[in-house]
Amino acid sequence: MPVPRAEGFTATTDVPLYWREDGPSGAPPVVVLHGGPGAHHDYLYPQMLALAATHRVITYDQRGGGRSRTDDPVPITWHTQVDDLSMVLREFGLESPAIVGYSWGALLAMLYAIQGLTRHTMPPLGRMALISPAPITRDWRDQFEAELLARQRGPVIHQLRAELSASGLRETNMAAYRQRSFELSVAGYFANPRLAESLTAFRVTGRVQASIWESLGDFDLTSELRAVSRAVRRPVLVVHGRNDPIPLVSAEAVAAALDGQLVVLDDCGHVPYVEQPRKLFDAMLRFLS
Repeated sequence: MPVPRAEGFTATTDVPLYWREDGPSGAPPVVVLHGGPGAHHDYLYPQMLALAATHRVITYDQRGGGRSRTDDPVPITWHTQVDDLSMVLREFGLESPAIVGYSWGALLAMLYAIQGLTRHTMPPLGRMALISPAPITRDWRDQFEAELLARQRGPVIHQLRAELSASGLRETNMAAYRQRSFELSVAGYFANPRLAESLTAFRVTGRVQASIWESLGDFDLTSELRAVSRAVRRPVLVVHGRNDPIPLVSAEAVAAALDGQLVVLDDCGHVPYVEQPRKLFDAMLRFLS
């Protein structure tokens, strides 16, 4: 993993959050929000560092995951994550920065924008690039979970698991076996499951993931996103893989509600920075510039 230009822990959040900066210090800032929830930033790297050629890229491990884990028994909710993002933007002195949100990180950006309609002390966001956005309704989330489960239990991944079991790798190279096991655990997210080998391994803190989704309840953000678009005119880019287990109709609804540009990538699942990096970064860099 490339060494960051700068790194540290926040001083103003209730729990210290690990952050890192990459790219030229004087370049336009971009805040990258990782997925999960309950994961950590570095599984987006090294590919996402393509943005650091032209931008000051700032990211952080969201509360409860990675180097921002906490033993605090109080459940972490989506409100917690929105508040943390507000404090991070304030601590870094960022006014209307561009946001790149991936998966859950895209949903976090949308929740932040919704809260900003009534919480005027929150630093405003600038343009938003929403990559493989998590579903914006509970129904679409249920559809996603069912589709992902079906893929993970399907014949392609079943065959790959059989190949791993027969390989003898567990007995000869435990580290390689664990890496391959991780790849197969996420293979259903990909249009071509074999491309999972190019994804940086990560872990999700299960209790954090569960508490955040539980805090959303029976959610439907469609009308709130329309209100955001009516109140604040900001450029929005939505990128979604045609073969993403998250229903394409959810990404279409995001783009329509926010009056944004929708880019649909063929031969691509949920991880376009691995599956279609050239098309993704061409679109993102044009948008951010």
